[in-house]
Amino acid sequence: MRASFQLAVVAVIVAVAVPLSARFIPGTRPWLDRVGLLEPFASAGLVPEDSAQAAGAPGAGSGGSGGVAVFAEAVRTEALRDVVSAIGSARGVQSVELSFEVTGRLQEIKVAPGSRVAAGDLIASLDAEAAELAVDRARLMQEDAQRTVDRLAQLSQSGTTTATQLQEAELALRTAELGLQSARRDLANHRLLAPVAGYVGLIEPQVGDLVSPTTPIAQIEDRSSLIIEFRVPERLASLVRVGDAVAAKPISTPGQAIEGKVVAVDNRVDEASRTLRVEAMISNADDGLRAGMAFQVDLVFIGTDYPAVDPLAIQWGADGAYVWVVRAGKAARLPIRILQRNAETVLVEAAFQPEDLVVTEGVQAVRPGVEVSVAAPRT
Repeated sequence: MRASFQLAVVAVIVAVAVPLSARFIPGTRPWLDRVGLLEPFASAGLVPEDSAQAAGAPGAGSGGSGGVAVFAEAVRTEALRDVVSAIGSARGVQSVELSFEVTGRLQEIKVAPGSRVAAGDLIASLDAEAAELAVDRARLMQEDAQRTVDRLAQLSQSGTTTATQLQEAELALRTAELGLQSARRDLANHRLLAPVAGYVGLIEPQVGDLVSPTTPIAQIEDRSSLIIEFRVPERLASLVRVGDAVAAKPISTPGQAIEGKVVAVDNRVDEASRTLRVEAMISNADDGLRAGMAFQVDLVFIGTDYPAVDPLAIQWGADGAYVWVVRAGKAARLPIRILQRNAETVLVEAAFQPEDLVVTEGVQAVRPGVEVSVAAPRT
């Protein structure tokens, strides 16, 4: 009694499942047609009439004259792109920290933090009264030595002085001239001039402070362009070249991408980190970026060309990935090895033949060796 009940339940399930599969799973209709059940189901209204006619038509899923309708496209090739990303910090294309070459009392600061200066502009000056006195003293000594040489030169014509005395006077004149040059140089060192054009940073010393050559006065940064220093793995040491294009994205505004190029590559790999130091330059014409900012730098290395297929064409089986290809009007299963996934294509390694078409739609009804008809591309 119990066995009869179980058989009845199984029969009910089969009676319900088979018509439903015929209605909603197109792949089962050819099988039902072969066993002779499709037509009765269609007569009973369990399967749509057009489906039954399509399944019984020549080539409908079993290699008739029309073949299984699929969408397919020719195999195209694309270059393998190896994108390497690194994080780096930026600095100005020129950056100079300024300090006086002599010790003195800060008398005047001529610029404000954040202002732009040109090369040669006065930044600050020291109290130069003692240096000015030293220049005046050196000038007097030079003038006196010059008069002595002139007098002895006249006396030498009358023979009242010796050549040795004249040589000693000329040596004293030369020494006085050097002393005057040294005094003038010391006086000039009391004025701090901008060696490059750029923007002035914060100024810590104040007027009246006693400063020395070790006291930083200001920093000038030329940020019309920025240099980004970053590191790449040592495996790329032979690939990175000066002039290679890069894309720099500020960490603070990741949606912004700035084109640049590599301007310097270190001559050795760092033994501790196994990385190579690289410098890239980007433009900052609108002055929207600052030195010290962090950037994500992307380098793209173009490799060998490989077949590129539509992601929809890739199927998976027990032995890995594969695609369906159309060869001589019939479907063939072709194993592939995926190399790289891009936005619109997947680069693969496979034994494609020149005339192969890769099936992108209709793969559910395709079987090995079945005849297929390639539908016109959708517009």
